[in-house]
Amino acid sequence: MSVRGWMIFVTGVALWLGVQAGAGAASKQEIDAEVREALQNFYRHTGAGRDLSQKAAGMLIFPKVYKAGIGIGGEYGEGALLVRGRTAAYYNLAAASIGFQLGAQMRSQIILFMNEKVLADFRRRQGWQAGVDGSVALATLGAGGEISTDTVKEPIIGFIFSNKGLMYNLTFQGTKISRIER
Repeated sequence: MSVRGWMIFVTGVALWLGVQAGAGAASKQEIDAEVREALQNFYRHTGAGRDLSQKAAGMLIFPKVYKAGIGIGGEYGEGALLVRGRTAAYYNLAAASIGFQLGAQMRSQIILFMNEKVLADFRRRQGWQAGVDGSVALATLGAGGEISTDTVKEPIIGFIFSNKGLMYNLTFQGTKISRIER
């Protein structure tokens, strides 16, 4: 199969995941409640993340991102953009991947826009793709639970975590984020 054929197939898998997750699409109230819970969980796991989020111009929070795959995978989640602590808009996230993978998982993802310019650039687009429209620096914790000094200088910082804490060796690359109406 050609590269183009694989890309069409993988996009189809991601769309299928999105349709399956969207079949029980959450209401504004459900998303808002899940966002608050994910934020509390995030703050419990990283004080450094809390400090950074207080400096951010906006926070995009996806409380439940479902990922599944058998060689070819996809992920989907719905969330909200918080600006000054209030919900400004709702978004979904979708991505597809190829490679060694088997199984399913649920995790949370938070993207911090550290200045007004990157936040405005994000909000201006109907669809935004990590790595194309903006680079997301994945936060990792060093000794003492501190975030790398190189990471804190980045204009867009991402966190991926589960109930057990921050997850490593993951990426936002290729993730497509689109505004949704709720």
